[in-house]
Amino acid sequence: MTDSLPLADIPEDPDDLTVQEPRLWRDALWTARVIKNEDDDGWAVSMTRQGEAEPALTGPWTMGRDKKNPKPLDAPAFHTLVKTASEVLRRHEQQLHAQLNKHVNVGAGSERIRVSLQIVPDEDNPYAMLTAHDEAGVQVGEARVAPTFKLTGTSAESWIEAGYPARPR
Repeated sequence: MTDSLPLADIPEDPDDLTVQEPRLWRDALWTARVIKNEDDDGWAVSMTRQGEAEPALTGPWTMGRDKKNPKPLDAPAFHTLVKTASEVLRRHEQQLHAQLNKHVNVGAGSERIRVSLQIVPDEDNPYAMLTAHDEAGVQVGEARVAPTFKLTGTSAESWIEAGYPARPR
C-alpha cells in the first residue's frame, strides 16, 4: 500500500497545499508560523508572502492556557494576520512610490504646467525622468536627470523658462 494521493486529488501546483496546523498555517499566498521568541520566554508569529525570503510581518503571539506553549493558530487569527501583513506591504509600496515619484505645478490658469520626476532605481545605472505636461495633459518637455535631482517649484520654473532642455540645471 502506498501513501500517494490518487491522481484526481493531486493539486496542479504542489506549492499550493493548504496547511492548518497549530503552529503553521498556509494558503496560496501566505504562511503564518508561530516561533519561539528568542528575546524572552514568549512566542512570536511571522507572516511571509509566498515567494518572499523575508517575513512581511513579525509580532508577538499569545500564550496558551498553560502559559508555556503558544495559543494555536485558527482561521480567524490567520485571516487577521493576512489582513495586517497585506496592509504593511501596501503601506511600504505607497511609501516607496512617494519616494520615487514627485510633482509640482507651475504657473496659473491655461499656462499651468505639471512637472513630474520619476526615479528609476536601477541597481547599475539609476536615473530619473523629468517630464512636463500642460493643462490638457499634453507632454511639452522631457529630460533624463540624475536620481538626486531636486524637484522644486524653482527648479521646475528654471527648466520651463530655459525651454525644457535635455540637461536641466
